[in-house]
Amino acid sequence: MIEVYRSLEALVRYAEKELYLSKKNIDYVRNSIFRLFGLDAYPGSVQDADVEDETPERLLDALIEASISAGLFEAQEAEYYRDAIMGELMLSPKDVQYIFEKRREAEGSEAALGWFYDYSVKGDYVKKAVLDKNPRFSSQGLIITINKAKPEFRDPKKAVSGNSTKTGYPKCNICHENEGFAGRNKRTLRTIDITLGGQPWFWQYSPYGYFKEHGIAVNYKHTPMYIDRGTFTRLMDFVDMFPAYFIGCNAPLERIGGSVLAHDHYQGGGEILPMHKAGAAYTLHSPSYSDAIVEVVDWAGTVVRIVSKSRSDIEEIGESIRAKWVTYEDRALGIIPEDEKGVHNAISPTVVRTKRGYEMSIILRSNITSEQYPDGVFHAHPEYHMIKKESIGLIEAQGLFILPGRLEAQLGEIETLISDGKPLPETLQEFKLVYDDVTERVGSTSDMGRVKAAMREELGAICNAILDNTAVFKDKRQTIAFMNDLGFYA
Repeated sequence: MIEVYRSLEALVRYAEKELYLSKKNIDYVRNSIFRLFGLDAYPGSVQDADVEDETPERLLDALIEASISAGLFEAQEAEYYRDAIMGELMLSPKDVQYIFEKRREAEGSEAALGWFYDYSVKGDYVKKAVLDKNPRFSSQGLIITINKAKPEFRDPKKAVSGNSTKTGYPKCNICHENEGFAGRNKRTLRTIDITLGGQPWFWQYSPYGYFKEHGIAVNYKHTPMYIDRGTFTRLMDFVDMFPAYFIGCNAPLERIGGSVLAHDHYQGGGEILPMHKAGAAYTLHSPSYSDAIVEVVDWAGTVVRIVSKSRSDIEEIGESIRAKWVTYEDRALGIIPEDEKGVHNAISPTVVRTKRGYEMSIILRSNITSEQYPDGVFHAHPEYHMIKKESIGLIEAQGLFILPGRLEAQLGEIETLISDGKPLPETLQEFKLVYDDVTERVGSTSDMGRVKAAMREELGAICNAILDNTAVFKDKRQTIAFMNDLGFYA
């Protein structure tokens, strides 16, 4: 048992150093954890624990291992206890909000967000140690990461429910009631209240984020995802509040939206994604909006970017694009806005602030299916499903592809086969396209470095092809014609 007490004391000292645990509260918090473990004694000789350069992961691992060895709980209960212990050691939501606001007043929003993200990492809500193990690289103008932290998500129907619970509390996995809820291991979740469009929302970080300081802005009210003119207002409110971040809204439809459609929310963070860096293929103007331009973005997907310092211009132009697109039909292109299966056209707006003003990119999306493409006409086509079959949501549409963790082993095996000059076995035949393309790229070589580099280039090429699959207009002139109807001309 001495190792349990020693490891626990190390965590208490860590919380004092990194999590703002006050000296006044140390005995109280320590006793709360004792109660959690059913302990009623304490050998004080272990109090001088050294936590210099320690991480919550290492300290928790040591405590969990010692506790399981001492018979305090079973191995399958480890995640519950990790969450419960850190939840006791962290500040209350009210105190987190207070410090955030004080930092914001004194140092600005970027510093306050940096503090809040760092606190979420140090409290073990953001699993940065796990995320840092995910392979990530740039290829063909895209960012590609292999997600080893979470299982592959292949059922878009689940997005509609928002992963709701049988008990109905909380209603879904992003409701504010999750803050501190032990039933979902959310004891370490902390949120920051914000106001968007005059409504109460909150900001939290993703425990398994895909990019720098990846978080979500969530409506306090549990209401389904939707996009209207007010969405543009709320997105610009957010970047006015936090100009160092981008923010975007998933299309509110399965297959082209996110993994939670039952609760209104946006995604954003501190990394500018490739689509925002893409140039303009064409620039359009309208006499009705002298202070705004619309760019047809040089991007594989169908994207128009509204640039203006005027928020009202952004809102009006954005709403005209949305209203036209949701009813737009071109059967020759496979675009059908609504049929017996429901509504199919939607947009994904995303905004950043730059020297030019607000830059709001609007991605035109369609989730329609067909006999040839039952998973989506404007979705990754079947020849690419071995790489990506999951929904192509807001993040991928902006050029950051999250590929399933299984690929690390599968592609590694293919790289070895190519380097050794061996044929593709029957068990990997679904990867024939990848095998053939990489083999052609490298020729006859046993240089594993060249093979790995060629594999990364191949993944970039496939992800670009998937973005092209999602494009509702394959020709930029079709996008221009769409905008011509709204009064914008080159």
